Amino acid sequence: MREIRVEELTKDIKEMCIEANYSLTEDMKAALFQAADIEESEIGKRVLSQLKENLEVAASDRIPICQDTGMAVVFLEIGQEVHFTGGSVEDAINEGVRQGYIEGYLRKSVVSDPIFRENTRDNTPAVIHYNIVPGEQVKITVAPKGFGSENTSRIFMLKPAEGIEGVKEAILTAVKDAGPNACPPMVIGVGIGGTFEKCAFLAKKALTRSVDKSSDIPYVAELEKEMLEKINALGIGPGGLGGKTTAFRVNIETCATHIAGLPVAVNICCHVNRHAVRVL
Repeated sequence: MREIRVEELTKDIKEMCIEANYSLTEDMKAALFQAADIEESEIGKRVLSQLKENLEVAASDRIPICQDTGMAVVFLEIGQEVHFTGGSVEDAINEGVRQGYIEGYLRKSVVSDPIFRENTRDNTPAVIHYNIVPGEQVKITVAPKGFGSENTSRIFMLKPAEGIEGVKEAILTAVKDAGPNACPPMVIGVGIGGTFEKCAFLAKKALTRSVDKSSDIPYVAELEKEMLEKINALGIGPGGLGGKTTAFRVNIETCATHIAGLPVAVNICCHVNRHAVRVL
């Protein structure tokens, strides 16, 4: 049994909140730079050039990439041989978010009640997803999610008879409806299967997969490729101003579902697709 003090979680999550908001992962940088090289639209090229410049300024000046520094979404994969000591795991995670958003001068965007909307002033509480896995390591993924793109996300409860063509139509519908509002170029996370809430989780988790890695399932990898081509053929383009780069990537995750259902969730992310990953 390996013991980990919860203070370690707090420290790492604080640093990861800042890291994710100040700089992109290497796969996202590569996707942006590649898109700038191949974009054919002149206005699209200018938008992508401005995004590159913004990224460089954020990294050099240690300031947020975007003014919407998101709601902190934390994925924890906890080895079953790990024992946390020193307090509550959930409290430790939220303390890390609190410290990160205050010390990193990140915008505080969370309200304590969806109706009365009083700001919590420290961006807590985080949205936390736990998963127990074999081993004695803890994998932490922090994904600050801005709501310009989050608000364009969709869930479709399809009938099984609609099949894969229905899935394709659902994804395209979500992207068309999002248009420029999701700050394209986008990364599209798709969850297929499970239940109403499970497919949404899968779509969110799909956004944290590297954009240079396809699904291990052959038909899903083909679907990812096909949907990216169809989405980029829509002509929405960088900033919604036209061009061939509407999305950098479509990541799809699937799981078992009920004989009577075909749930599909489309979680759209803007061009930064922020996340940071560490293993304890």
